Amino acid sequence: MANVAVNSQSPGLSHRNVPAEDQNTNEMEETFRIKKRITLVDGILLITGMVIGSGIFISPKGVLFNTGSVGLALVIWVVCGIFSLIGALCMAELGTTIPKFGAEYIYIYEAFGALPAFLFLWVLMVILKPTTQAIIMLIFAEYIVYPVFIECDETPLLTKRLLAVAGILFLTFVNIVSVRWSARLTNILSYSKLLATFIIIITGVYYLAKGYTDNFEDSLAGTTKSVGDIALAMYSGLWAYSGWGVLNNVTEEMKNIPRNLPLAIVLAVSIVTCIYLLTNVAYFAVLSPQELLRADAVAVTFAQKTLGVMAWIMPLFVALSTLGAGNASIFTAGRVYFSGAREGQLPDVVAMIHIRRRTPVPAILINCVVALIMVQITDIDTLTTYFSFINWLSTGVAVAGLITLRWTKPNLPRPIKLPLFLPALFVVMSLFLVIVPFYTRPIVSSIGVGLTLTGVPLYFLGVVYKRKRMRLLSNLLESITWLSQVFLEVSITDKQP
Repeated sequence: MANVAVNSQSPGLSHRNVPAEDQNTNEMEETFRIKKRITLVDGILLITGMVIGSGIFISPKGVLFNTGSVGLALVIWVVCGIFSLIGALCMAELGTTIPKFGAEYIYIYEAFGALPAFLFLWVLMVILKPTTQAIIMLIFAEYIVYPVFIECDETPLLTKRLLAVAGILFLTFVNIVSVRWSARLTNILSYSKLLATFIIIITGVYYLAKGYTDNFEDSLAGTTKSVGDIALAMYSGLWAYSGWGVLNNVTEEMKNIPRNLPLAIVLAVSIVTCIYLLTNVAYFAVLSPQELLRADAVAVTFAQKTLGVMAWIMPLFVALSTLGAGNASIFTAGRVYFSGAREGQLPDVVAMIHIRRRTPVPAILINCVVALIMVQITDIDTLTTYFSFINWLSTGVAVAGLITLRWTKPNLPRPIKLPLFLPALFVVMSLFLVIVPFYTRPIVSSIGVGLTLTGVPLYFLGVVYKRKRMRLLSNLLESITWLSQVFLEVSITDKQP
């Protein structure tokens, strides 16, 4: 076992003793902290890997259903891409101004203080991240065995759960072992989902060239006149774009942040927008609006109609796509929890990293445990619905923090400085997207708010009155920290950025 120094009085603040045989190596001469290993290409693929999940393969019918016409549906996909790009540019300014782990969490903390940041962290840690991962991996399980159960009405629940558990454990292992392994897996899976979309797009171009353009004639026929329907269509489209801010969770591991962070964000979101638009055009070249609305998984129905005996490859691509999104989510979740612990809002052990691999092992393991619990919940979709608006609320508040920091901390170095009308526009649009669920599903949204506010007493117990909490609880946390240092070979980092 590695030689780990343990301070019995304050286990959370102890550092390792460097073995003599390692003292001459370059890595040991550097400060003990997470390494910068993410390149520009890694960043682009991490964003595309997170954004292009199951959404574009399964849910375009949500946009079409609410818009009522092919023409407006395509417009909505472009508008969602532009809106996502504006938000991504705002996150680029925040990420280069505050180059720390945590994305929305750390930006809310810096702009508005500890309590709002803790409430976001509480919801993210207990519900949003692990629930999202559970759903992603259940979709992965559904489509990885799709060819086996193709004659059945649905895949057996136990089979899906077991495969989802295996997927979560596999991705957790990869993220614990090596940042480079996780990045390579993300890259490989991102290339596979890009290949899947290219197959769809090329097939669509072929059908258009053969004259299959009926669905684009009088494309605005049947367009809805309801603002509420358009808002719901935007919600469906933006769900498929969700994840464009993922790179801000791992800024401390990026090389050349002022250049690579904004460049990766702009390029990735632009690429995704083009792919989404062309993919939807391909769908409408092959499938009628009625066929698309009847399809449970649009890409699979598309493949069955166009690829013949090779149609089985599309469920495989959907499975690989969701696996990539799951990997990106687990990778970033550990960094957010790590950031929260480093700010004193979670136990010290969560802010520790492996003494050789430089990965936040305790944070990743905590995420794994909660995600495995969420896989066992039958009605997990409803649970996620409770918190769907929290994503837009937290992102909107974080971007509002950009405006606030311009006034409260004007001297912060800002490699990127956007015109203020862009973050203001994004905040207004985010507020609209937060209000929509209260209008359409008031009870569900109110329950989500109530569950979020359960974090308030935990904040005062665990953060404000940290020194006054029960001795038994303090001793338990110290014991967990000590055992983690010994058996997981982790220690606190030398310093913050």
